[in-house]
Amino acid sequence: MGYLLLPCNLCHIQTRRCLLLVGVVAFTYLIFQSLLLPYGDALRSLLPEDAIHKYDHYNIQFGPNSPKLATVRNPLTVLDLANVSTTPIGKIDKGFQRDNLLNSKGEYVKEEEIPREVDFGSESGNNVDANGNLESDGTKNRANDSILPVDGETSFGFPLKQQVVKPSDTNTITLENELEDFGQMDLDFGELEEFKNSSLQKLEDTDMPFNSSTFMLQTSTSTVNTIHSHQLLSNLSSSASETNSTSIGKRKKMKSELPPKTVTTLEEMNRILFRHRRSSRAMRPRRSSLRDQEIFSAKSLIVQASAVNDPELYAPLFRNVSMFKRSYELMERTLKIYVYRDGKKPIFHQPILKGLYASEGWFMKLMEGNKRFVVKDPRKAHLFYMPFSSRMLEYTLYVRNSHNRTNLRQFLKEYAENIAAKYPYWNRTGGADHFLAGCHDWAPYETRHHMEHCIKALCNADVTVGFKIGRDVSLPETYVRSARNPLRDLGGKPASQRHILAFYAGNMHGYVRPILLKYWKDKNPDMKIFGPMPPGVASKMNYIQHMKSSKYCICPKGYEVNSPRVVEAIFYECVPVIISDNFVPPFFEVLDWEAFSVIVAEKDIPNLQDILLSIPKDRYLEMQLRVRKVQKHFLWHAKPLKYDLFHMTLHSIWYNRVFQIKLR
Repeated sequence: MGYLLLPCNLCHIQTRRCLLLVGVVAFTYLIFQSLLLPYGDALRSLLPEDAIHKYDHYNIQFGPNSPKLATVRNPLTVLDLANVSTTPIGKIDKGFQRDNLLNSKGEYVKEEEIPREVDFGSESGNNVDANGNLESDGTKNRANDSILPVDGETSFGFPLKQQVVKPSDTNTITLENELEDFGQMDLDFGELEEFKNSSLQKLEDTDMPFNSSTFMLQTSTSTVNTIHSHQLLSNLSSSASETNSTSIGKRKKMKSELPPKTVTTLEEMNRILFRHRRSSRAMRPRRSSLRDQEIFSAKSLIVQASAVNDPELYAPLFRNVSMFKRSYELMERTLKIYVYRDGKKPIFHQPILKGLYASEGWFMKLMEGNKRFVVKDPRKAHLFYMPFSSRMLEYTLYVRNSHNRTNLRQFLKEYAENIAAKYPYWNRTGGADHFLAGCHDWAPYETRHHMEHCIKALCNADVTVGFKIGRDVSLPETYVRSARNPLRDLGGKPASQRHILAFYAGNMHGYVRPILLKYWKDKNPDMKIFGPMPPGVASKMNYIQHMKSSKYCICPKGYEVNSPRVVEAIFYECVPVIISDNFVPPFFEVLDWEAFSVIVAEKDIPNLQDILLSIPKDRYLEMQLRVRKVQKHFLWHAKPLKYDLFHMTLHSIWYNRVFQIKLR
């Protein structure tokens, strides 16, 4: 009997060894395949063909004709490198351009000659869109007004890796870089931002280590590949299935057409400002310099400023007029700026002086031509200015209808890397003593991460998209109608002759304006609330006359939180009524906006008339007087004047740096 059991035991031992060997081989094969294939494909290669349909439970469908995006320079993304083009950015082939920036002689055309969807050169308050409608905000260039550069030398001696769009069944994206772009795409998803937030929250609730830079989602008609576990796949699939139930035939709402989940009131912004002042979140320089010591010394002098009486300053407009006055004097006496000469036109050193994005152009022009603050020796500089135009970056490099802005951000990333490699100043502070001015809606996205420590003067001052109160500067968005005379049509009727309670006219950009018209269009003769005004010169002048004749000018947000109507209202001496949650008003760190404006929460639009009528007449007259007093702080001049818009912008950059700097 014992002889019979011996062979059986040997068989069991051999069987276990065989199973162990098969397991080792399978595991080795899986690891090898994972190095060559996306994670999901490695698993699929082990499944029989009849079982593949079960794996398709994790699919996220983008539709049968989704484009394939081959993203360059992201090792976490599965790439089709054979289809990636390396496109230099210094020169632009005139034969390929839709809107040429060069004339027949090879010279750059003037800014006002550049064709756009919006008539930036209109002589009155409104822009003309493609349908002939008038809009004082203008059409915000929603992915339809740019050209693709081709071969040539770069501005800095390095090539730009372009984003390539081609027809395919797959669509590879990195969630961190691209998911925010989906709000502009007509996909089979519903509210993709909600999907993103819910998926990230589910991931954070797990025990897995998480790094946002490695959270990658690959979508196709058959697979979903992730870097993490099956639990993440299940979370993403359930989120996608919930949002994918909407009708394919309907146009999905863009992200900018949906109400924000975070609402920051003026009181909350004040708390954030004071908290940041106390914590001083700036990165400490690796080694302090004499220039750092000079800025650091200015802080105590500003905080201890004694009371002043300056006839040029109207005290009720400011948080603390004495601190502002002392800080401004120290800026004039101390501040020195180095302007980088790196970079070529049209993205660099070519300011746009008309239209919606004129603020960044006027600041660039006046900064580069300034002799009081600018120094040629960077060793003498307290701050460093990067003179690029976010508008011209979009105009030059954005691939039409691609719904992808990665190459724009990559361009600025390589620009910053070039500066860091060429000069010692960036690396000393991590860019904290560098600043930029950008008025295009996309500027926050384009400067994210690689310019994260820089001081950013942005028109799109939205706390939900990375604007840092106490470090960044809210740049006023100004619609300039004439580069030669930016003060054309300045002023308005006296308060006694303003018989219109409130006025608004414009296109239905975003989600706030349709709500405004729903409640107040044609509801009250004292509330002149319109949609797009009919085209024509008479209507343009009528728009201006309405603002000059109204007590309150309604300034609702459009696609983004900022609107040129805020400065327009001040320009025409009309009390601005700002309806834009999360918008940080211009020069927030020094001006008291409650002194000369009305800020209404988006949820209170149904009560708009009651809110305005509840303001006593004496209070209105006081605010209207203050609007006239604050007006000079929002005006551009060919030759800058004390306390004007150029100097106010520069002061806020200086002021935030003073309160931000930390020394060892």
